[in-house]
Amino acid sequence: MTDYLLDIEYNGITYSDQEVNFKEFENCTFNHCNFSQCAFTAVTFIDCTFNYCIFNNTKINHVAFRTAFFNGCQIKEVNFAMVDKLIFEIHFTNCVLDFSKFYALKMKRTSFTNCSLIAVDFMATDLTEVIFDTCDLYRAEFDKAIANKTDFRTSTNYTIDPEKTKLKKAVFSLNGLKGLLSKHDIIVE
Repeated sequence: MTDYLLDIEYNGITYSDQEVNFKEFENCTFNHCNFSQCAFTAVTFIDCTFNYCIFNNTKINHVAFRTAFFNGCQIKEVNFAMVDKLIFEIHFTNCVLDFSKFYALKMKRTSFTNCSLIAVDFMATDLTEVIFDTCDLYRAEFDKAIANKTDFRTSTNYTIDPEKTKLKKAVFSLNGLKGLLSKHDIIVE
């Protein structure tokens, strides 16, 4: 049986590995909480906000994020590929997501604002209309991704092969063009 928790604010809690399992959180706020030891099972977050939380190496298989906002969170080496894909919607502001994986997810209209996305796996991910606002995409992998209408204008350090990634109507700054041409060993000044 799943516990249903509505309109609760959680502050400074370090969760154990099974503590949040079989729970549904709706309109809850988590401030300065640590989920690093968690191995989530059958957890649902609906309209939840995470402020300055730690998710480094968290196991989030079969977790539902139905509109979740992450602000100032550490989310390193987290594999999102096995999340519940029904009504999957997440947004990140001022977060560190280095070495995380979003492999083959549908992430349409997701926003990443002022985030570190170093070596993040976006392979085969649907990034249609995603906004990468002032993000560091160093070594992020976009092979076989769909990035149509995606906004990369203010982001840096990306390398994207237009022959392996769909980029129809994607938006880039003039400074970002070298990230699209790097495989051709062309020098852009």
